[in-house]
Amino acid sequence: MCGIVGYVGSRNSSDVLVEGLRRLEYRGYDSCGIASVKAKGGLYLKRVSGRIEALKGLVEADPPKDPGAGIGHTRWATHGVPSEDNAHPHTDCAGELVLVHNGIIENYLELREKLAGSGHAFKSETDTEAAVHLLERNVKELSARSSSGMLEPVFFEAFRRTLAELKGSFAIAAVWDKCPGVVMTARMHSPLVLGLGEGENFVASDVSAFLKFTRRAVFLNDGDIAAVRAGGAEFFDFAGRKARRDSVNIQWDSTMAEKGGYRHFMLKEIHEQAASVENTLRGRLLPLKEDTLAREINLDPAVLRSVKTVQFIACGTAYHAGLVGKYALENFQVPAHADLASEYSDRSKLAGPDTLAVAISQSGETADTIHAVREAKAAGARVLAVTNTVGSTLTREADWVLYTHCGPEIGVASTKAFVGQLAAIYVLAAHFAAARKAVFDSDARAFAAELLKVPRLIEDALAMEKEIEALAKRYADREHFLFIARHINYPIALEGALKIKEISYVHAEGYAAGEMKHGPIAIIDKGMPVLAVATSSRALKLMAGNMQEAGARGAEVVAIVDKESRGQVRASRYIEVPQAPEILSPLVNVIPLQLFSYYSALARGCDIDKPRNLAKSVTVR
Repeated sequence: MCGIVGYVGSRNSSDVLVEGLRRLEYRGYDSCGIASVKAKGGLYLKRVSGRIEALKGLVEADPPKDPGAGIGHTRWATHGVPSEDNAHPHTDCAGELVLVHNGIIENYLELREKLAGSGHAFKSETDTEAAVHLLERNVKELSARSSSGMLEPVFFEAFRRTLAELKGSFAIAAVWDKCPGVVMTARMHSPLVLGLGEGENFVASDVSAFLKFTRRAVFLNDGDIAAVRAGGAEFFDFAGRKARRDSVNIQWDSTMAEKGGYRHFMLKEIHEQAASVENTLRGRLLPLKEDTLAREINLDPAVLRSVKTVQFIACGTAYHAGLVGKYALENFQVPAHADLASEYSDRSKLAGPDTLAVAISQSGETADTIHAVREAKAAGARVLAVTNTVGSTLTREADWVLYTHCGPEIGVASTKAFVGQLAAIYVLAAHFAAARKAVFDSDARAFAAELLKVPRLIEDALAMEKEIEALAKRYADREHFLFIARHINYPIALEGALKIKEISYVHAEGYAAGEMKHGPIAIIDKGMPVLAVATSSRALKLMAGNMQEAGARGAEVVAIVDKESRGQVRASRYIEVPQAPEILSPLVNVIPLQLFSYYSALARGCDIDKPRNLAKSVTVR
């Protein structure tokens, strides 16, 4: 997901912009750049195809002399290949206006053809450049009509008219060298947040970019425009009417986003998972009968009793959390489905007032998930969001929000956000069970008590790190992996396969073990690693048979076991994790698979925190 940074204030804007972009690196990018308005007129612009360190070198070699308001951007290619010409910020023909943009402008070809026909010279292949030339046209037309000599109203109105002609999703920031003290910003279906400081203000795709300077933030809504100056910000709708937006205080600081002595953010975040689960569970479980969720998020138990079906909606790792949720809710006799948000359209036709759509997204900005939520709501369903991000689009679309309290997750491959999502889903399952009398009160309390033990079990599982590192090194040269499991741990097999694909760039399949004979067994040959989740469960005997089938065909079976199950399965190697109740075991069993993927990628020399072709949040469909 591309990243935007903007600044207006007394500091050297190029320093602030480069630092802000560095803090947005985790989002994934292939090029970057900054631009600022010189106090005495003209623009300062630096762009590179490549990393922020290269951009920083360019800025240090040729620093701006008198920098004013500025904007910066990290780009992840959608229209046009990664190159300096396609990197943001983009300028108009005269080199007076400069603009950055996240999202997709759907009508850019139509706009480009019209603007090129009227003499605008395009220098890139991007959809974004159409926006800056459109802004240029509007500025010229309005400047010619203005008799007051006041240019900021001209800039605002030209910016507003530009937005009116754009179709698609966008977060936009622009500066004009005739108005050195203002950054114009707007949002439609793409995240944008302001940071409010003392005598300075910031614009960014997320709060990580400015937390070093301020914790006070305003999250823009779809259809918002903000005129940002050093002394404050004014808010408007797309019709130009003034609006009011309240600020919030961000509870975590920039030091939480540092590596804390770990080699990679991913490893740090793996080790933060016990705290993530503990923080997400805290205050939400015991006693269930006191309607905890009704007090926290206004979710009345009567709603849980009235629901006939639950639809989990998510993408990627969050979808795997939804699959675990399906098994967990059905354990308490609540009909549930899990759907990929990008494939949800047909399922939405089955939704209605008795449907609860549970949308899961770490960032709260996943485009497909937000679109699916809107489809669910259009069908009459009520929506509960599970997210880690206060003020995100998903939180504003949903009827209720159950926050995970994981802190910032910087690594692109999700780890602690995943276990936080699982913890939140188990909280929801416990409240469903209590509200619907699906279990005796004593059993509900026992379930909650076992769930509260999970953080310690995660810590015990992390103690296996050295052993898992040695196993990962042993298999680091293999190009094919199979991950198998049954029932509620089947999604954990999918997640294990996804993790090693994401950061090690190897081929991996995650399968329900009972499907082995329906295809996957054909790819097993001598020495192929098969990672099998074989902790204590009702299906352990069946799982043992699947593992024997793999071993008989030459696979090297690595079994994730607990003390009780170890003697009941045969494998080449074992990773023993603490024993948890079967329904909660995904929270523990995912830990060794995350570590295995991490150390496999480390042994292969991969860029673990910024894997190729991936972004932290996918905000375009």
